[in-house]
Amino acid sequence: MSNELVLYRVFSEALSIDADDVHNELAYNEIAEWDSVAHMALVAAIETEFNVLFDTDDVIGMKSVKVAKDILTKHGVNF
Repeated sequence: MSNELVLYRVFSEALSIDADDVHNELAYNEIAEWDSVAHMALVAAIETEFNVLFDTDDVIGMKSVKVAKDILTKHGVNF
């Protein structure tokens, strides 16, 4: 499974949304399921899945699926 599909699965599971609703433009607070509490659970799930540790700027800056990919790329994950 590609890293992109893994990330989409993590978003789907952490936010309890359908996998078909996950796309690059999906953004924080764009949907009710992605609120501040869900954001922290999502960040933790991504860190666990990709074996990375985000700094505070990464956590605060993770405003969309696309930005999550960019942050993971910075941590050595290829998409």
